[in-house]
Amino acid sequence: MRTIPIPVDVHRLRFTCAKAPRPRLANQDTGEIKTDKNGQTIYEVILMAEDEFGRIELVRVNIAGEPAIAQGQNVVPKGMVGYVWEISQGGQQRWGISYKATDIVDVSAVPGGGERV
Repeated sequence: MRTIPIPVDVHRLRFTCAKAPRPRLANQDTGEIKTDKNGQTIYEVILMAEDEFGRIELVRVNIAGEPAIAQGQNVVPKGMVGYVWEISQGGQQRWGISYKATDIVDVSAVPGGGERV
């Protein structure tokens, strides 16, 4: 399967940091931490995304380098893209979407306060 980045329009969503950033593990057995091609640690952030109708989803977003955010903070992911993945496990096909962002910043650092359009 070819992985093509799908841009995510974050302007119609409100994001809250549901869980503080933590390093992503490359190998759970050894505790090896995942890094990008430049050697930066990949962090995983759990965000709560709310749309204009009040529907809420939890999304895991990966980011290179530790973002300066904390649990409960209203944030805006910058350069967010999704990648469709597929895996065969136990004779069954599983698929999903993984998310990556170039940065995740406090909503106060965004012009207009990150208000929905």
